[in-house]
Amino acid sequence: MWTLVAVAAILGAATPFAGGQAPAGAKVVGGPYVVNVRAQSATVMWLVESGQAGLGTAPNVIEKTAPALHAERVNFSGLRPGATYYYDSFGGDAGKGSFKTPPAGPAQFEFVVYGDTRTRHDVHRSVIAAILKYAHPDFVMHTGDLVADGNDTSLWPIFFDVERELLRKAAFYPSLGNHERNAKNYYQFLDARPYYSFDWGSAHCIVINSDIGNAGATRAEKDAFWEAQTRWLEEDLRDSQKAGFRFVFAHHPPMSAVKRRQGGNPHMAALEPMFEKYRLSAGFFGHDHNYQHYLKDGIHYFITGGGGAPLYDVDAPPAGITRKVEKTENFVVVQVNGAKAHIEAWKPNGEKLDAADLGQ
Repeated sequence: MWTLVAVAAILGAATPFAGGQAPAGAKVVGGPYVVNVRAQSATVMWLVESGQAGLGTAPNVIEKTAPALHAERVNFSGLRPGATYYYDSFGGDAGKGSFKTPPAGPAQFEFVVYGDTRTRHDVHRSVIAAILKYAHPDFVMHTGDLVADGNDTSLWPIFFDVERELLRKAAFYPSLGNHERNAKNYYQFLDARPYYSFDWGSAHCIVINSDIGNAGATRAEKDAFWEAQTRWLEEDLRDSQKAGFRFVFAHHPPMSAVKRRQGGNPHMAALEPMFEKYRLSAGFFGHDHNYQHYLKDGIHYFITGGGGAPLYDVDAPPAGITRKVEKTENFVVVQVNGAKAHIEAWKPNGEKLDAADLGQ
């Protein structure tokens, strides 16, 4: 087994913490977790609190505190496709975990999708416990709104505490929600980009940033971002036509059964012709705190925003395309086996909500 200490020495990275303790009184408050996993590379990370700051409206009166956080990371390269790796990050059993690299070509694998974990941490915890009980994901997709405010450093240790046992067993691929507020913390703590894609076996996975409201300070900046991302998205879809499946992940859905939200995401709805042109297999979204499944022009659309945030009513299901809608916490399990994929939605209590099959 390669340890992080050995890899850090090879790559010239900073030496990881030993014995589970950060230097100078700092402490590990999140992780370990693995991001940016590709066939031959991966990044192992953990979150460190190095101190706290206080704030008040009078001298010597502390009304609010927030931790000073930073992420430690070690990059691995030269890995083998389709292999399982075990790592030891900041020392002790708490710093150990494992992950798989994507297999090359058709293979059997499983991933889970969920989102909107920003509040009701006890509910979030029940969703993660159910995933650990009922699924065995090779990787995890989050549809955004990881925390209630991406700028608030006090919230990130809570998120990683709840997710801990899942993320030390599977690669993690996040997408930006509006509650991340395009904060630097999101990018730094997850070594993330606003949009990206990767291959896993026969599937090509595309993650886009649907949060236009926080993508720039001015309308011109927001429009420029969306234009650049849309151009990239079309090129990526066009170049992935040989993949067995093309999956898109984003926070905001193109349609909704929540009446007050209908028509609220016109930029996403405008992507539907592109999805049809390039034969998208399925799209996965969040933002609406419930479960929704649509089949429109041969494309499955799943909304899985039941990760902990307060639930929304499904009071106006779109006619003609609705397969299943329900006001409930949920997560989605996708099982791919070569040219076939089976998708199931689950409640945290183990009740199956919905199912669909893709492929030949």
